[in-house]
Amino acid sequence: MRRRHRDPAPLPQRDGIDPVRVRLPEDPAGAWATVGEYLVARYGGAIGAERVAAMLAEGRFVGAEGPVHGEEPYVPGRTLWFHRDLAPEAPVPFDIGIVHRDERLLVVDKPHFLATMPRGSHVTDTALARLRRELGLPRLQPAHRLDRLTAGLVLFVVRPEDRGAYQSLFAERRVRKEYEAVAAYDPAVALPRTVRSRIVKERGVLAAREEPGEPNSESRIELVGTAGGLGRYRLLPRTGRTHQLRVHMNTLGLPILDDPLYPVVRPAAEPEDFGRPLQLLARALEFTDPVTGREHRFTSGLRLAQWPRSIQS
Repeated sequence: MRRRHRDPAPLPQRDGIDPVRVRLPEDPAGAWATVGEYLVARYGGAIGAERVAAMLAEGRFVGAEGPVHGEEPYVPGRTLWFHRDLAPEAPVPFDIGIVHRDERLLVVDKPHFLATMPRGSHVTDTALARLRRELGLPRLQPAHRLDRLTAGLVLFVVRPEDRGAYQSLFAERRVRKEYEAVAAYDPAVALPRTVRSRIVKERGVLAAREEPGEPNSESRIELVGTAGGLGRYRLLPRTGRTHQLRVHMNTLGLPILDDPLYPVVRPAAEPEDFGRPLQLLARALEFTDPVTGREHRFTSGLRLAQWPRSIQS
């Protein structure tokens, strides 16, 4: 299905972040007489009616013709843009490594704790925003998402016209993903094995759970080394459910080291310990390029801190 054409935003990015796009409903069920009334109804509950009015007075809401005034008549279907007020963010003290860059693709090593793209309280200090700013690539977009606490390879698309082709690779499971994890070693757990289960992740609940029913997730778990009571594991997901690898390792009785959710959810009030990252790494991505037909295999240059450096392969 082709996407609906969208008018370009009249506002530039701010700190690598696109402006918010607002389309006034075609069916004004609220019978708003003015633009200001609608914006207060939509955003007043989140930021307050006074703040909405102040942003209008400051010219923060913009249409295709320029700044919008609150008393302008409501026009169904009209498009507006604005930049949100953003709260200060605690910076993630790790750099992003560049693994590969060409005219179409950017493959990076995302560090632990850094979100792939803006979401929730993580907006300007995300991989996408950083890379847009640092590399001067304002149209950069991710082809997929890597969990914030997981480090490793993320593929970004440089040109908007190529994004759909590369996103489809991930959506259609045509990318071979390989992860590495460090967890306890238990000789009673027979490996390799394939784990299949039904995983459910509810909005607002930090941890996912398994429940009876038709499996919607599949992971192959392999043991590739042992040292001092620890195991080094190769994880090959066939599907991409939220927290899938973390859930499946926990199911085997081998929770990944320094996981704040599995098997026990760490209290939200506890600050993040940048010195003890989740021991999970997106090690490799392998696929046939949908544009050029070239075979790609990208490998992370990062390592997991809990695995002894002296025996890193």
